[in-house]
Amino acid sequence: MSQEVQEITPIKDTIINDQINTVINNPKNHPRVGIGVIIKKDNKLLFGKRIASHNANTWTPPGGHLEFYEELEQCARRETAEEAGIQIKNIHLAGITNDFFEKEKKHYVTIYFIADHDSGDPQVMEPDKVEKWQWFSKEELPQPLFLSTANLFKQGFNPFDK
Repeated sequence: MSQEVQEITPIKDTIINDQINTVINNPKNHPRVGIGVIIKKDNKLLFGKRIASHNANTWTPPGGHLEFYEELEQCARRETAEEAGIQIKNIHLAGITNDFFEKEKKHYVTIYFIADHDSGDPQVMEPDKVEKWQWFSKEELPQPLFLSTANLFKQGFNPFDK
């Protein structure tokens, strides 16, 4: 093999490996893990009106991204406190959804929990993400629901049976 070919091959391999790593390590090429928390109080559910990110102008329970090495229940507690300023108790798995946000080209696997309100009054803690928090009865659930929340209800999930 000529000296020229030997010198080009490592460069070519490096470029290809860099391109592969870019695709593999790009978070847009992998599903993200979301956590949603359906919170009950006096036979009502807490929803916030989204104003930022994907699926804006929809209603969603508190939730967010699972952090690296974070326990699922801890994430549910953290996101609820960070977003709505309240504490929760009696946390149980409610369901899992596989959500494709076509317009935003995002893919999430969302793990939902159901919990009881423990303490605090809901307040907007992240005004750049949520316009307001409000309690809704079974008869008056807000519309439109955030995609993953709508997908959870389509699976037959009924928080009022829990």
